[in-house]
Amino acid sequence: MIELLQSILEAPWKPVSRPALVAWLIFYVWFAAYAFSAHGGFLFIDSANLVVHEGGHNLFGWFGPTLGLWGGTLLQWLVPFLLAIYFFKERQTTGFVFCSFFFFENWLYTATYMADARAQVLPLVTTGDPDFVEHDFFRIFSNLGVLNHDTQIAGVVRLLGWCGMIACVIWLASRLRAKDESRSVPITFPMPSVSLIQRYPGKLRTTASAMPGQNIPGEVK
Repeated sequence: MIELLQSILEAPWKPVSRPALVAWLIFYVWFAAYAFSAHGGFLFIDSANLVVHEGGHNLFGWFGPTLGLWGGTLLQWLVPFLLAIYFFKERQTTGFVFCSFFFFENWLYTATYMADARAQVLPLVTTGDPDFVEHDFFRIFSNLGVLNHDTQIAGVVRLLGWCGMIACVIWLASRLRAKDESRSVPITFPMPSVSLIQRYPGKLRTTASAMPGQNIPGEVK
């Protein structure tokens, strides 16, 4: 297992063109600005997050009510996380950054849900009976005895989400810088280990014999 992990870490990342890296950086910067301007509101990507979240309740619900309660958030985080691991193993830069970036974006979505635990002003969605719909984090935080700290917990989760998103962008930018540095390195050719005189002695003798008054190396006048 350790040898496999080491071989993956030592493997080079698959090349990505400079225009593609620049385009992805522009997209991530734009999305970060868009998410920041929403002030914790619902983002367009959160429609997909919501579908995965509800699917998690149904999936993990097979393992009991507790996992069913946590399952929405678990699957919502697991899907991009596992995809990021796959792309990391395959050393695909753009796929790894995309999945990692939106793994942390899910933390923003979760933080908004957490902060609403006591207020419960957000509209709730369920795939089951609407008469029995409940707020996930109201129950989770109530069971853990931390309901009164819902906004503080949400603030920490949101901060970690932003840190992760920014780290992904910085890492991608470092790949672009490394690509530029590799292009600026001058190409050098190794010096031959055998001199031209030693490699072609006959050629030198023929040339020197055509020039009177010069001694040929190794020849006594």
